[in-house]
Amino acid sequence: MALVLVAGGGLVMWQATDRDPADDTPVAVAAPGGAAAGTGEPTFTRLENPARTEVRDGGGRVVAVFTDGARTVRLTGRERTFSEPRFTKATVTTDAWIRLAPREWRAGAEKAGWFKPWLDKALADRSPDALAIMMDYIDGAKPRRNADGLQTAGDASFGPLSATDPDGRAENSDFYDYLGVSWKFPDGKKEQPSRSHFRALDCSGYIRMVYGYRMKYPLRGTNTKGTGLPRRAYAMAEFGPGVQLMPNTGRAVRDFELLQPGDLLFFNAGPIGGKHIEHSGIYLGLDDSGRHRFISSRSKADGPTMGDFGGDSLLDGGGYWATKLRTARRI
Repeated sequence: MALVLVAGGGLVMWQATDRDPADDTPVAVAAPGGAAAGTGEPTFTRLENPARTEVRDGGGRVVAVFTDGARTVRLTGRERTFSEPRFTKATVTTDAWIRLAPREWRAGAEKAGWFKPWLDKALADRSPDALAIMMDYIDGAKPRRNADGLQTAGDASFGPLSATDPDGRAENSDFYDYLGVSWKFPDGKKEQPSRSHFRALDCSGYIRMVYGYRMKYPLRGTNTKGTGLPRRAYAMAEFGPGVQLMPNTGRAVRDFELLQPGDLLFFNAGPIGGKHIEHSGIYLGLDDSGRHRFISSRSKADGPTMGDFGGDSLLDGGGYWATKLRTARRI
């Protein structure tokens, strides 16, 4: 049967037969007891551009991809379909599940003691991954609270109305503004939430909410080089953590084959041309028309969207965002 769930305002479709939907989790390399799935042992293949390790199960199916210098891991799981009907007819169906490894990958790390226990656990993990968390803030996403009663998810604005911002809404909405809590960062910076930015996330604040607050990737309070994601899009692009997938030449990027779901995208969306970065987003994958679709928090849509209001959320073609993409990073 096909079970359709609506979660966080986005359509999530699970393809199943007679399985319990709770069992629709990423495919494991090893069966219980340590036996390899399929026939034979898992295999590890080194690939380039970017340098990475591809893990296949005993039946030859790719179940995980680890990229050198990055913590994000692409796991293969049950297909899900994401949509945002108010702003686009397009949908993105993917078998990718994006989770964070405990450390940056290095060639040969499959021999390390942490690897197999972590991978087994990650492949069996039924909690929301990065892609599901991204949909927790789009138009109509339902509010959700943590054990302390703090709302950590739900429809997010971009920011308050502004007469000086060219798109009509003010930036400077970080994750702590959305949450309405004060925050002290490991680099020593302390921040207080702005009342006018409550329940709001600008483009980089949205990324920091998804990967930082929700997935526990380290965050910086400044736009300086160091451990963790810096505050602004330009800093993430220039000297953020992880691996830069293509150089910023000041021209539109067309190396889409280098991307995988969950990668950070950086755009020249301001009045200064060339290499200047003023917007960030996250790659979702191919949509139902075979187009490269992304999600980002934008002023005109007033918050995170994979839709086409105020510019198609597409990297290919000749649309606004396609001409503005400059580089990408896998963290």
